[in-house]
Amino acid sequence: MPLTATHINYYLICRRKLWFFSQQIQCEQESELVALGKLIHEASYADEKKEFEFEGIKVDWLDLKNKVIHEVKKSDKVDEAHIWQVKYYLYYFKINHLGDFTGEINYPKLRKTEKVILTEDDIDSIQKIEKEILEIINNEQAPKVDKVMKICKSCSYYELCWI
Repeated sequence: MPLTATHINYYLICRRKLWFFSQQIQCEQESELVALGKLIHEASYADEKKEFEFEGIKVDWLDLKNKVIHEVKKSDKVDEAHIWQVKYYLYYFKINHLGDFTGEINYPKLRKTEKVILTEDDIDSIQKIEKEILEIINNEQAPKVDKVMKICKSCSYYELCWI
């Protein structure tokens, strides 16, 4: 499985979630929060083109005229992970010579947008993160989590980890 922005997102949120995802263990189809996120994604920005996919990289919408990659999120609770997810898209487009784009995270429920750019330091960080992700996903066992985090209760893997 090639690395995707979802791997980056999960790496920043929870390494155990990353491992489950990489092993094709998916609980999201059961999650009401995931279903709500999909509904918001589908209902928001209806006039925009949706979901461009390139070799497993799926962006919510691509503004080719202004060279902007858009990602739609329902909440900014894990804002840092969202930012790095978009930075990964920008990185992917750059290394695959698809063009120099900027990014934007759209939070329709909050009526908020956040601009995202990719710097040389970000590229170095992404390359280090990619190596760490490969180490985690190639491990035979899921990483241990010492305690329940704030984000755990809304995670679709909660029961798998804690019950």
